[in-house]
Amino acid sequence: MGILSWLLLGLIVGVLANAVVPGRFPGGIVGTILGGIFGALVGGALFSVATGRGIEGFNLRSLGIAFIGAAILLLVLRQIGRTDSPARA
Repeated sequence: MGILSWLLLGLIVGVLANAVVPGRFPGGIVGTILGGIFGALVGGALFSVATGRGIEGFNLRSLGIAFIGAAILLLVLRQIGRTDSPARA
């Protein structure tokens, strides 16, 4: 996929993940696109390990796999950003 395809995929997946998963990718629209792209990489890597097959092209299956990766990434980022410090009196 070309760079424009990755940016488009990242935008679509990042917006979908922000809409469905509680929390938001930090950094506004750029953070959403980067979160979607990194989520696509996470989803693709997990899919490749689980099935032994790679992702080919820009299709509904690749969007679904990228969405799952972005949702996982968003949940992980949310857990990392969570502070468990005691409340101040």
